[in-house]
Amino acid sequence: MNNSNEGRWLLLIHQLPPKPDYFRVKVWRRLQRLGAVAIKNSVYVLPKNDQTQEDFQWVLREILEGTGEASICEASFVDGLSDDQVEALFQSAREAEYRQIADEARRLAEIPMPDKQIEGSRRTQIEVAIDFFGAPGREAAVGLVSGAEARMHDKRSGKQVGNVGAARREDLQGKTWVTRKGIHVDRMASAWLIRRFIDSGARFKFVPPKGYKPLPDELRFDMFEAEFTHEGDRCTLEVLIQRTGINDPAVRPIAEIVHDIDLKDSKFGRQETPGIERLIAGIAMAHKDDETRLARGTAVFDDLYEYFKRKRG
Repeated sequence: MNNSNEGRWLLLIHQLPPKPDYFRVKVWRRLQRLGAVAIKNSVYVLPKNDQTQEDFQWVLREILEGTGEASICEASFVDGLSDDQVEALFQSAREAEYRQIADEARRLAEIPMPDKQIEGSRRTQIEVAIDFFGAPGREAAVGLVSGAEARMHDKRSGKQVGNVGAARREDLQGKTWVTRKGIHVDRMASAWLIRRFIDSGARFKFVPPKGYKPLPDELRFDMFEAEFTHEGDRCTLEVLIQRTGINDPAVRPIAEIVHDIDLKDSKFGRQETPGIERLIAGIAMAHKDDETRLARGTAVFDDLYEYFKRKRG
């Protein structure tokens, strides 16, 4: 369905009867659950595929049965909105939801409220299902919710919370490391760490955020269901450091900076963090290509490592 002559998007254009109010709310909620975003009043968009077309068709049927009017169109944005701007609308919607889920998980982490924990897990699964473009905050939300649930389970069973097992660095060499496209601070820093401390010849592959099946000799990081990703309130870089046993004093402050930028919780509050955050944001704004982002990010973290190595605290 990716033929260049076909539209990349599906639009649902509707006109609802003014009454009853609950019907308008019902349709709006249904569209929210599908992950559709509004680009104008009564005009909603989804990326085009078989599933989203079927989803819109069900909404259309519901609208018609409620005496409203609706049409579904294939669309390509020629002027005005660009594809990147439409993707940004989806990412913004999902990022806000992930942030809310993460904040709730932090608040509930130490509270014996199992139903709330389960609901957090369900909400995260729903958001992942409708996260079409890999919005920021996904891994943080999943890690915080799963970490809270693990702590709750261990409290009930009387077990002490443990970490995922250690990984020998020699077993991680000669691999292709896979992560989702559009790398930002945690994926840049994790790739830098992999090449600097684990495997100098590591290869990287950047893939769509959904549906990728790893090949033999591939390891995924900082993506859904990856071998190395967020665990509890730790970002992927922190998980890599802990599981591979890297014990370098100059790496610790880098991990603290990356943590605060990625999880936005100000846990460490290092004075260098705001400047590095702006620098990484500038790299992402100026360069869409992931290999270029990786090269620029690697230079930043190489220099930052040298600074902390010489400064020593």
